Amino acid sequence: QVQLVESGGGLVQAGGSLRLSCAASGSDFGRGHMGWYRQCPGKQRELVATIKSNGGTSYADSVKDRFTISRDNVKNTVSLQMNSLKPEDTAVYYCAASWRPLLIRAYERASWDYWGQGTQVTVSS
Repeated sequence: QVQLVESGGGLVQAGGSLRLSCAASGSDFGRGHMGWYRQCPGKQRELVATIKSNGGTSYADSVKDRFTISRDNVKNTVSLQMNSLKPEDTAVYYCAASWRPLLIRAYERASWDYWGQGTQVTVSS
């Protein structure tokens, strides 16, 4: 069983930065595909960024060029560096993991096997 624990959320002014981290328990972290989702009040959870086991990354258009996802396979962590934050980035951010051979349809929640408990990010205007 894998456990994911997010940290790093908080309150920040528009234009500021935050760095989220997700620590994963268990072995074979390097073989896992990792992702960050977010959920705004009253809205569906949406995919923000993914990083595959081979290091390949992808981003939602709304965060491209502002957010960077990275992983440390020694420390078993995945991070999300968020710069130039906007009020519309306010959400609960969730870490997700999949150990399936291929990560396809990453935008579908069913493609992920494990989820963290979420961390709140609030961006004030």
